[in-house]
Amino acid sequence: MRWLRRNVVVIAGVLALGYLILPNLVVLAFSFNKPKGRYNYTWNHFSTDAWQHPCGVADMCGSLTLSLRLAVYATIGATVLGTMTAFALARYRFRGRAATNMLIFLPMAMPEVVMGASLGTLFLNMRIRFGFWTILIAHIMFCLSFVVVAVKARIMSMDPRLEQAAQDLYATPAQTFLRITLPLAAPGIAAGALLSFALSFDDYIITSFNAGSTVTFPMFVWGSAQRGTPVQVNVIGTAMFVVAVLLVVAGQLVGGRRRGARS
Repeated sequence: MRWLRRNVVVIAGVLALGYLILPNLVVLAFSFNKPKGRYNYTWNHFSTDAWQHPCGVADMCGSLTLSLRLAVYATIGATVLGTMTAFALARYRFRGRAATNMLIFLPMAMPEVVMGASLGTLFLNMRIRFGFWTILIAHIMFCLSFVVVAVKARIMSMDPRLEQAAQDLYATPAQTFLRITLPLAAPGIAAGALLSFALSFDDYIITSFNAGSTVTFPMFVWGSAQRGTPVQVNVIGTAMFVVAVLLVVAGQLVGGRRRGARS
């Protein structure tokens, strides 16, 4: 009982982590399945056909490429606009600052159905044709708030004396920003960018209201689930999960080496 009380937090953390990873392991296992029918829900026998032909399903890789393009462009747009907005809200006092802070949080608190329908109505009233650009605008809109929150939190935790020391050493405003401020804010900017990419790539509800005839990867998965999800969907999901894990591990290794070099 003493051992259990000492390690209850560790045990709870391991169980929670296992619960989160379990669906990914199921997706990984069924990416090597060869189902008898259209539905990949029952294990039949081991096969690597789906891994050898990941684009064997019509239009799947096209929708995947489209989602990746949208995620990259939305990440760039939301990161640039969100970083500038976060610096403005954290460093300056201006009329309407409180209202702007409230508006920034609205997309995070608003149900996606409401936001998607509202944007769809706006595009209809403006007679904008639904497609790639309407999806991109919608993705930047809801990703912007997450970038602002992440970057603003980082800026608020920065020590202003470091920038003041750079100015005392005759650094220009541009040099101070590029060599002091930006490197210190970089972890928050990177966190906001990664979150934006994940949210944009994964979004279905808002996209479905503003896509028209354009089909992204989440929309393809939803449509294919009605008539039988192909095994290749599990392959793509497993590949994305492995890439995400490798990025996290690489980030931890780089961070550990930097901390070790400083110490």
